[in-house]
Amino acid sequence: MKTIAVMTSGGDSPGMNAAIRAVVRTGLEYGLEVYGIRQGYTGLLGGDFILLGSREVSGILQRGGTILQTARNLEFKTPQGQKKGLRRLNERGIEGLVVIGGDGSLHGALALHKLGFPVVGIPASIDNDIAGTSMSIGVDTALNTIIEALDRIRDTASSHTRAFIIEVMGRSCGYLALISSILGGAEVVSTPEHEVSIENIEAALEAAYVRGKSHAIAIVAEGVSYETTDLVTALRNNPEVGFDVRLSILGHIQRGGNPSAFDRLLASRMGVHAVEVLREGQSGVMVGLGNQDLTTQSIEEVLIQPRPISESYYDLARILSR
Repeated sequence: MKTIAVMTSGGDSPGMNAAIRAVVRTGLEYGLEVYGIRQGYTGLLGGDFILLGSREVSGILQRGGTILQTARNLEFKTPQGQKKGLRRLNERGIEGLVVIGGDGSLHGALALHKLGFPVVGIPASIDNDIAGTSMSIGVDTALNTIIEALDRIRDTASSHTRAFIIEVMGRSCGYLALISSILGGAEVVSTPEHEVSIENIEAALEAAYVRGKSHAIAIVAEGVSYETTDLVTALRNNPEVGFDVRLSILGHIQRGGNPSAFDRLLASRMGVHAVEVLREGQSGVMVGLGNQDLTTQSIEEVLIQPRPISESYYDLARILSR
């Protein structure tokens, strides 16, 4: 193997640049040419390749987002699009590919693998919704961003005797909501896996008011079945709640910012390991984090497994919210 490529796809995650840097510098260590594919699978289909050297990845370790940019692409989901992507790789003489991204990105990587092209995946998703790894790139940074926002909101909530409903990301996985509720001292948390009804959130906030608390926080993952705007309306129409209720949707602020020390280290380790297993002849696998060590697992198996959250975290959130 003499030439490889790296791409980022799907939603951006803090630490993607650190992973790109690690892939490029590890490739150079082994005497490989490394190309970057810009704009994810859109750039692959369009042949948007750029040769990356040490200088091109210098100074990006601490930057959020991705220097290769990213995009979502429908054409690549078709058999014709996948064969076109394979053609583009062969035209450039690329012999192996590292795909950095989430669920959709890994589906694309698997498609290329099934067409016979060597590919290794690196999980990058702030939702931490990918099986086969205890942490994905970007999760720790997103959590730190949420906690900082929670701390700031708590200051104004306690000053005005208010309850805040805080909506965080997590369409199918409530990891961010659950862990931030523990670290941020929330009174109640609602996730897609353990959804708390509007009525039970009302009861939790009312109980906090009766206990004499100066404020209350409810954290809701975006993937629950009800809209947070409807929740706020119900709370404001219930005089028993006691608090003046406000809504804060953190939105895409959770995706941005410089990656934390943990994410820089995780991304760097995964980037190095991805190139090493690619050189060893492995394909169709994703690099993951076990307890402390890096592992590889079949992308196909990863994509069919649910991403469970330990029930002990829900118990911890319940106990500490009292």
